[in-house]
Amino acid sequence: MLAVHFGAGNIGRGFIGSLLYQAGFQTCFVDVNSEIVNLLNEKQEYRVILADTSQEELLVKNVRAINSQSEPNKVVDAIAQADLVTTAVGPNILPFISGLIAEGLRKRVQSNDKPLNIIACENMIGGSTFLKEKVYEKVSEEERKLFDPCFGFPDAAVDRIVPNQTNEDKLMVRVEPFYEWAVDQTKIIGEKPRVTGITFVDDLKPYIERKLYTVNTGHAVAAYLGYYAGIKTINEVMEKHEMKTLVEKTLQETGLLLVQKYNFDMDTHKEYIVKILSRFSNPYISDEVIRVGRSPIRKLSPNDRLISPARQYVEVVKEQPIYLAKAIAAAFIYDYQGDEEAVELQNKIKSQGLEATIYEYTQLTKESALVDLIIHQFILLREFILD
Repeated sequence: MLAVHFGAGNIGRGFIGSLLYQAGFQTCFVDVNSEIVNLLNEKQEYRVILADTSQEELLVKNVRAINSQSEPNKVVDAIAQADLVTTAVGPNILPFISGLIAEGLRKRVQSNDKPLNIIACENMIGGSTFLKEKVYEKVSEEERKLFDPCFGFPDAAVDRIVPNQTNEDKLMVRVEPFYEWAVDQTKIIGEKPRVTGITFVDDLKPYIERKLYTVNTGHAVAAYLGYYAGIKTINEVMEKHEMKTLVEKTLQETGLLLVQKYNFDMDTHKEYIVKILSRFSNPYISDEVIRVGRSPIRKLSPNDRLISPARQYVEVVKEQPIYLAKAIAAAFIYDYQGDEEAVELQNKIKSQGLEATIYEYTQLTKESALVDLIIHQFILLREFILD
């Protein structure tokens, strides 16, 4: 069985690639990093090490790679022959790989009538649906009719912390033991991919929002408040009682939203929050706050991990999300000069003012009480810095 996976970075190798190997797939990675591509083709294997006391090691074999910049035709050929296509490239990169996927599917329908599923394993809601839209923009109406019965784009929710890392062995990846990969089985064409580790569900949205508003929200809160407090890594943030309490109280707000919206069991969800907080505290994972906090404009977008749960909290719970607002304010203060989005955000605040900047990036309206709440928390944090 052949899997084509876009993205040979740490997530791609340490999470998706590892599970694909264990399921018996030969995995063809597609990436633009020539060093990683060349190493994968030279070694045809790499190590994945669990970041815990066990330090358990898995040798992932039967892999190869294609540089999509220099050999796009080989990518097209691989898609035409694949049994599964997956991605872990980041939401912003999906439009850039959609052209190659469109070409691969176009070639496939001419020579291969076996159904194919394309699963975007990204930190976003509706990643595969979004990818399908971008792919379909590049094909004709007639081709879309041919594609529909042959190709599925099932959405997925993925969760595994794979920190930024520099290893002497450049293919080796250190990952946390915990992982979750849920896939919407209602959008699968043909047989379900036989990958142990995938949970197939009929309604993915509760899984996506539970993960996004707990793991991603909590991670972002720890990053922005940690940066604000001058702390370097997420696990160090969690060592500070005051910081850990702020993260926990934020997740209590998102938890109340999720329980009321999806009728989750409160006690079960509290246990889930405890598990997530323990993952953030893992001493074997040193994840820098500037990595977790990168791209603040994306993280402050209306459907992402901060604004979306805050807005829904007001609508569903009918109360003010004090701790979410504090985290959002900290994101607007984030001024790391090595992050283009952080620089843009600060320049926008200086030139247009905070309120106008909030409207522009969050798409909140003037009628939203959240705006005043965010501004209030921003002022409180700023005053603390000045003091």
